[in-house]
Amino acid sequence: MPLKIGDQAPRFELLDQHGQTVRLSDLLEKGPVVVYFYPAALTPGCTKESCHFRDLSSELGALGASCVGISADPVDKQKLFDTTHSLGFPLLSDPDHKVADAFGVKRSVGFLPNKRATFVVDRDGTIRDVIASEINMNLHADRSIETLKSL
Repeated sequence: MPLKIGDQAPRFELLDQHGQTVRLSDLLEKGPVVVYFYPAALTPGCTKESCHFRDLSSELGALGASCVGISADPVDKQKLFDTTHSLGFPLLSDPDHKVADAFGVKRSVGFLPNKRATFVVDRDGTIRDVIASEINMNLHADRSIETLKSL
């Protein structure tokens, strides 16, 4: 089961597309964080979702928030995804699905990609919203912005 509103977000550290370690705790020191899980880099749906987050990045920043995308893709594929679409925010590699499992978005069959889900995490680590749509790619960023406005 995915985590719910009011749950504490699991702390994690993963490598980003540049091979740098990114820790949720470090990001939360700066403000709320939108953590979105996507099935696979460079696929049509994940590209549309990620580009929408990119297009709303200034609005996220104006609300004091940042975002990170997480998939099981390796670091080099995350880097290609970032450079191909000029995403400009951390894309984290979770190849063993440990972080996806901690958030409850790992599929029951291990070789399948993660479920598409987004968590809006407040500075204190509390999950303030959970967005879980596999088909509405814009909903994740749009609703994240609305939730952040209400904090």
